[in-house]
Amino acid sequence: MPTDTPTGSPTDTPTGSPTDAPTELFEEHRPVLLGVAYRMLGRVADAEDVVQEAWLRWTAEDRTAVREPRAFLVRITTRLAIDRLRLAHVRRETYVGPWLPEPVVTDFGPAAPDTAERALLADSVSLAVLVVLESLSPLERAVFVLREAFGFPYGEIATVLDRSEPAVRRLAGRARRHVDEGRPRYDVDPAERRDLTERFLAAAAGGDLGRLLALLAPDARLVGDSGGRARAPLRVIETAGKVGRFLVAVFGNAEPRYDLRPVELNGAPALVVFADGRPDTVIQVEVRDGRVQTVHIIRNPDKFLGLAGL
Repeated sequence: MPTDTPTGSPTDTPTGSPTDAPTELFEEHRPVLLGVAYRMLGRVADAEDVVQEAWLRWTAEDRTAVREPRAFLVRITTRLAIDRLRLAHVRRETYVGPWLPEPVVTDFGPAAPDTAERALLADSVSLAVLVVLESLSPLERAVFVLREAFGFPYGEIATVLDRSEPAVRRLAGRARRHVDEGRPRYDVDPAERRDLTERFLAAAAGGDLGRLLALLAPDARLVGDSGGRARAPLRVIETAGKVGRFLVAVFGNAEPRYDLRPVELNGAPALVVFADGRPDTVIQVEVRDGRVQTVHIIRNPDKFLGLAGL
């Protein structure tokens, strides 16, 4: 899956040689390729399409001339993702309502045994960070993803993008400034966030407006993404009172056929609402100073590919 990302150095020599079976070599590096493509595009289907195209190019390549398969495959994948991202920006100009990234189940497992490293991986796929990445140019986003999420050296990124190393460093600096300005400026203990999320979702599911208002920040926001495919707010809802009343109205009319399942999505706790056995709604919150600051609700059915198998 897109977030199951190996944590070794990008310059590690891959196991095997250019004469190894092409399928085996490609599958060895598929998790990294999916990780790069998903962080670049914010959609599972687009990421998988890009990796599939990278596979076709890999099988058509004269692999005897490829000394570092991992670097070669990352270069192909990144360039394909940049091309697709440029087209995606045009499509999103006509998107109905707010746009949020496609949620994915995160299970880093042995890829990130260290708490700090796991936190870094989780942050790189968080909804908040992926939304901010939308404000970057395709090249800035590529540099940010390769550098911040995967730790690629500037020189190797320069080769991937066919740019000079000083130019890559400038792109990295601009990208980092934009992300720092746009991302939430707070750190939350994972256990605290999980506890608050669970209490908030329980209050919403119970239609308890009083408890919701106690948990919401006064300037709380609710961002809904339906793409015009389902009922959801077409504008951002602001202030605790309006957000709380909206959630009570939604959950108060919930039908018995709905099944609520807690799960970790994009590195943080979330709630997936199933209707007739299929994902219907995803709810995830951002926390600041012990209160819920932002509520994300995703209802576009096209964005539930990454929830298959739940």
